[in-house]
Amino acid sequence: MSDTMKKEYNFSKGKRGAIEPMPLGKTRITIRLDNDVIEWFRQQVHMAGGGNYQTLINNALREYIKGREEPLEEIVRRVVREELEQVIALRLAT
Repeated sequence: MSDTMKKEYNFSKGKRGAIEPMPLGKTRITIRLDNDVIEWFRQQVHMAGGGNYQTLINNALREYIKGREEPLEEIVRRVVREELEQVIALRLAT
């Protein structure tokens, strides 16, 4: 193969977008994050000896979500309390 560039290239069968197919369960997005946030995640990856800062961000978001989920027991208690308050309010109104 020659190391020189051709005068013209045929891109008629070219495809737009990412070259690699997206893995199942993943969605490509564009997101704007503050520079210091990105730098912090990159430093964490560097200190760990390598890896992918995007994976680290994904893991951090997953841990945040996990910490915010209300346990089933708490949901049941909250719903029962709300229902009891409504019943008591109705009985007091009559």
